[in-house]
Amino acid sequence: MLIGLAILFLILALIAYVLGARGVAGMSMEIARWLVIIFIILAIVTFIL
Repeated sequence: MLIGLAILFLILALIAYVLGARGVAGMSMEIARWLVIIFIILAIVTFIL
């Protein structure tokens, strides 16, 4: 679920960058980056438990 959202925000950022909306692209990349970090942390916690 989280990784799917991260991919969605990454695609949104790429489209916004191509269309010239640099602010939206930067914000979307930031959201995607945090979602990936949260996904990795939750995956590690799941494997440990």
